[in-house]
Amino acid sequence: MLTNNLQLIMAQKKIKTVTHLSEITGISRGILSKLWHEEQMETLKLETLIRICDSLDIKLSELVEYEPVEQANGDS
Repeated sequence: MLTNNLQLIMAQKKIKTVTHLSEITGISRGILSKLWHEEQMETLKLETLIRICDSLDIKLSELVEYEPVEQANGDS
């Protein structure tokens, strides 16, 4: 499962709106809204995530986290 820290990072960087983040990164509000709401994160391009990281001067590991989903029988 992918999760992200976008809201926390935006608060730390004093970026108040997705629109402002869009202006900083050059990424559409629609794509950033998906990330904000953690919707369809699996479909986001790595290029998009890297662009956000470069624009905000953060590491990819600070932006997104991956945790394996437990299988029904307990195997990973």
